[in-house]
Amino acid sequence: MVRTAGGVRPAAPVRSDATHRASPSGWVLRAVVSAHMVAIVGQPVFAGVYLSGDYDGLRWHAAGADTVTAIGYLQVIVAIVVWVRLRQVWPFLATLALVAAETVQYFAGLDGALWLHIPLGVMTIAALVVQFIAVWRRPLQRQPGPARERVRTTRKREQREAGDA
Repeated sequence: MVRTAGGVRPAAPVRSDATHRASPSGWVLRAVVSAHMVAIVGQPVFAGVYLSGDYDGLRWHAAGADTVTAIGYLQVIVAIVVWVRLRQVWPFLATLALVAAETVQYFAGLDGALWLHIPLGVMTIAALVVQFIAVWRRPLQRQPGPARERVRTTRKREQREAGDA
């Protein structure tokens, strides 16, 4: 309870309802990031199967790498849509950095450069976990446009109201 000048009112909830505040393109981004997360979590498992002596694990790891990469590129497209429609650039920038790291890691794995492939894999998984949390915690709604657009809209409304009077 919080005391105000007008009396007592309940305190604001600790957790916001950001999860529910999303446009359709925001929900698509959340779905793609979630699928990306599921796909990338399998990669260390498949690598571990291979390293424990089952050589089929390498085939699964390669197929998983193709899947993770494809979902990553799809996520770039969805993040561009979110940027254009919702005026939120952070999902695009975060996705672009993540997919760039995944691409470098993909080719390092193909070349057998494990000194780069393994640490970069750990970092990309950590980065995707952070991004997953961010897209589910933040509201993904349309942001207000630039000040010029708001002024133009306000002037049009004032002109309409003046014409009605």
